Amino acid sequence: MMKSILFWLMAMAIVISSSAARAQPAGKIFRIGFLDNSTTASSAGLVEAFRQELSKLGWIEGKNITVEYRFADQKRERVPELAADLVRLKVDLIVVAGTPSALAAKNATANIPIVMATAGDPVSQGLVASLGRPGGNVTGLSSLGTELNSKRLEILKDAVPRLSRVALLRPEGASIENQLKEIRPAAVALKLKLEEIETQPNAKGLESAFKTAKQKQVGAIMPTAGRGFFAERKRIVELAVKYRLPAIYPQDDFVEAGGLMSYGADFDDLYRKAAHYVDKILKGAKPADLPVQQATKFEFVINLKAAKQIGLTLSPEFLSRANRVIK
Repeated sequence: MMKSILFWLMAMAIVISSSAARAQPAGKIFRIGFLDNSTTASSAGLVEAFRQELSKLGWIEGKNITVEYRFADQKRERVPELAADLVRLKVDLIVVAGTPSALAAKNATANIPIVMATAGDPVSQGLVASLGRPGGNVTGLSSLGTELNSKRLEILKDAVPRLSRVALLRPEGASIENQLKEIRPAAVALKLKLEEIETQPNAKGLESAFKTAKQKQVGAIMPTAGRGFFAERKRIVELAVKYRLPAIYPQDDFVEAGGLMSYGADFDDLYRKAAHYVDKILKGAKPADLPVQQATKFEFVINLKAAKQIGLTLSPEFLSRANRVIK
């Protein structure tokens, strides 16, 4: 009887040891690439959420993984070059932030797995064949940035009941047709005149864009979703206060930087979930077999201090709809 028990225990130990070896090759240090067309400083919080989740999953930088960070500092022309650099380094996997980075990585390699931490509409952009069956070497998360624009316009109209004209900030030279296909009909349905203003996401370009918005006598402003505006969020919210324009943003980071309100996906949650994709792929899963997940956590955040700065009074009923109110 004792021999049988010992044999069983030894067999179980071998099975567990074998499974652990398959899950995480002993002694191997994986090399991960991280590609973002934004800046190091503006993405710091999101990167930290990603790193913390990786750590919880047992992946420690300097121990069993190394991470090669590449930030394009809002210079979109540099993104393909940085993607090619990561491929030359023969990284085991590339994590990408935003659609431009995802497209650049996909164009640079058909073999290295690519995990999208955020992407607006990966199917229409040709990143994956479908959400359920991505195919190829790309998978990850969709922030639903495109689909939420009509909801943002609706919230903006509710915040400013007499609103009739809205300035839409769009990045110069960027392809945002998928966003425009949703925003334009939504504006018509809400009886809003949409003033589309193209601008470079930098100090000079944004100042000029807000001046133009004021000249067009808009009653509010809304930037499209994208890494360029995200990186310049502090400057954008300062200009909204300077020109006394109510604004709604795609991420709560804008509100925490002093912006009026935001409605969008919880990006910290998306980056944490991206760590789980990395974990699965490093343990042997294929990107083609991992369905793309759409954002499931959304937040409507209001900053009362920002409302006071521009002289906007928000009704108690409107405030009650918020997930979070910053006082």
